[in-house]
Amino acid sequence: MKLSAALLLLSAWAFAGSVDKSKTSGNPSAPITIELFSDFQCPSCRQLHMTMLPAILKDYVIPGKAYLVYKEFPLPQHNHAKEAAAYAVAASRVGKYERVADALFQNQPSWANDGKVFETVATVLSPAEQKKVQTLAKDPAVLSEIEQEVNEGIAGKINQTPTLIVVSKGKRFPFGGIPNYDLFRRFLDDLGK
Repeated sequence: MKLSAALLLLSAWAFAGSVDKSKTSGNPSAPITIELFSDFQCPSCRQLHMTMLPAILKDYVIPGKAYLVYKEFPLPQHNHAKEAAAYAVAASRVGKYERVADALFQNQPSWANDGKVFETVATVLSPAEQKKVQTLAKDPAVLSEIEQEVNEGIAGKINQTPTLIVVSKGKRFPFGGIPNYDLFRRFLDDLGK
């Protein structure tokens, strides 16, 4: 039992060292890390992104209390989620992850119905960035990053999106779904003491 726990901890440390910095927000030295596993086609992920995420950014990330790490977790039942994740990760390579993520979530009802994912992504990119993102979205390294994050989520027993994992002092605290923000805030404040 102790050996398996040690191996799990080592694999978590190894992965944490390979975080894609262009898919993060805040100070990596913050006392709390929040990993956000989400699916761009998930309505609950959209709700968290549009309602709770701005408060987390304002209250914790911007003041340096928390470091936010975005993780892709496209669900198999969402037929355009993996394509959306590929474009978002590709956009991270040109410094536009958050802008593309915002566009995908804001316009989710449209592209989730008609499948025009790239048309949504293109609205926040220059023509040169559009070409680069289209090429990068097919790059094996981009697809591998998505697969690695999905596998990390599966290994961490994530069974729904969104899932927030709060990491503090070597401990991991998962929050599946959209937590009550007042309770979540109190939890983060208690961790910070």
